[in-house]
This record gives sequence, C-alpha cells and structure tokens, in this order.
Amino acid sequence: MPAPDSFVDTNIFLYAISTEPSEAKKATIARQLLANSNWAWSAQVAAEFINAGTSPRRPVPLTLAEAEQWVDLWLAFPLAAIDAAIVKDAIRLASRYQISYFDAQIIAAARHLVAGHSIQRT
Repeated sequence: MPAPDSFVDTNIFLYAISTEPSEAKKATIARQLLANSNWAWSAQVAAEFINAGTSPRRPVPLTLAEAEQWVDLWLAFPLAAIDAAIVKDAIRLASRYQISYFDAQIIAAARHLVAGHSIQRT
C-alpha cells in the first residue's frame, strides 16, 4: 500500500458521524475525505473518537458497540500504534514547537507512518 496522503484527526471522524443540522457542511466534507482519499490514523485518534463519540455531552452519544462498528470500518486504513519511538518523537516535537504533548503525539504518529516506520529526527 502506498504511503498515506493524509492523516485523519479525531474531529474528522466526529463530523463524519454527525447528524446535527448545524454540522451538515462539515459532515459532508468529512465523509468525502474518508471515502475518497488514502488516509491513515493512530490508536490515539481511535481512543479519542471512542471517548468523544460515546460522551454523554454529545446530543446523541454513540453506544460502545456503535463506536466499535465505526472503528472496525476504519481499520481498513493504516493505524499507527503508539510505541516508544512515537512517544520519544512526540516529546521532542512538543518541546521544539511548544505544543501539547497529545498534539505532538498525533504529528509523530503521522510522521512514523509516512516515513515507512522510521522516525525522522528533528
């Protein structure tokens, strides 16, 4: 499989499942992205999707079984596991660019997948 051309963050998945009228345009764009591109994601993004998607704060929260069905569908795309190399790269990125560790971890996971599982040092 060729290297992914995009890395999907949690909000794309949440918009893709949204039925809120106020999010209709974002939902359409998110669904098109997921259907028409060679994308990847990470275990962190999957966890964030499950947590946010099943949150009682959502207008219509997913059940865990529904969240699992979505995850199962999306597992057809590359998923970066969070391993020691990604953790270390994320620490360096967070420090260098003064961003949150969790944002840096998503960037590190994307770099890991794009680089064919070799982390480029900063």
